[in-house]
Amino acid sequence: FPIIVIQEAGLDGFWIHRVLQNEGIESHVVDPASIATSRRRRRAKTDRIDGEALLRTLLAYKRGEPRVCAMVKAPTPEEEDRRRLCRERKILIAERVKHVNRIKGLLFCQGVSGYKPLHRDRRQRLDELRTGDGGLLPKHLKAQIGRGLARLELLLEQIKAVEAERDALLAAQRVTARAPPAMLLSIKGIGAEFAAVLWSEGLFRHFDNRRQVASYAGLAPTPWQSGSVDREQGVSKAGNPRLRTTLIQLAWLWLRNQPQSALALWFKDRVSRNGGRLKKTTIVALARKLLVALWKYVTAGVVIEGAIVKSA
Repeated sequence: FPIIVIQEAGLDGFWIHRVLQNEGIESHVVDPASIATSRRRRRAKTDRIDGEALLRTLLAYKRGEPRVCAMVKAPTPEEEDRRRLCRERKILIAERVKHVNRIKGLLFCQGVSGYKPLHRDRRQRLDELRTGDGGLLPKHLKAQIGRGLARLELLLEQIKAVEAERDALLAAQRVTARAPPAMLLSIKGIGAEFAAVLWSEGLFRHFDNRRQVASYAGLAPTPWQSGSVDREQGVSKAGNPRLRTTLIQLAWLWLRNQPQSALALWFKDRVSRNGGRLKKTTIVALARKLLVALWKYVTAGVVIEGAIVKSA
């Protein structure tokens, strides 16, 4: 009898899935949040119950029942490794913010404000600082801040190294004009970081239609209809959170860098009809339209209407 394996997507990654496939075993990775569960307030949950639920899900999926679960499409090792650059940079940026806030907080307790730990003269400025009562910084406090600056400088070096690797990766892809990174970088308002995130987190995959694209980013609508009740609950947020966050940021910058594009004009008209309100809600809709437009651009070469392209 053939062996069929199903497992939940989790912290183990996809190496077990690849091992099983290399051995000729049919393996499936399922999104655990897509499996239907009881809506009781208190429900039993054990490994045995979860295993039985996985088996029932696998049987229904093999029978061809629609919407029984969402199977995860495992990326290749190269695709999985490529997106680590942008993810590592995001982690390093968050650590940099923590170190900067910690140093500023220590100085603020002594009545010192206006110190910029990210400036190049941070060491020299530290020696010139005076407390709120006009005295010198305490010896141990100054030593602690010095060690904090050393950790901050190490983070800055690591961020530069990661960005250099990212730029080298994009430069290797820009040799081909039809490569997705090169096409994204040719649009005004999209820089190296945005292009790398869009490419490594979403646009490297194959999608059949625009609904799949929006669903992968968690920007698909979630209607709630029952009898006479019909309302919209907003976006699902069930997709890639890194891609969704980047698209929201890109949507705000799109209004600044592409003010005469069809998407920007649609946003302005929609907001004006609402009396200048609901900008945050409308920017999410703009992010979804922008993602679909970029997907069509990198896959079929459909240029975004009114978009400004950078000169060579």
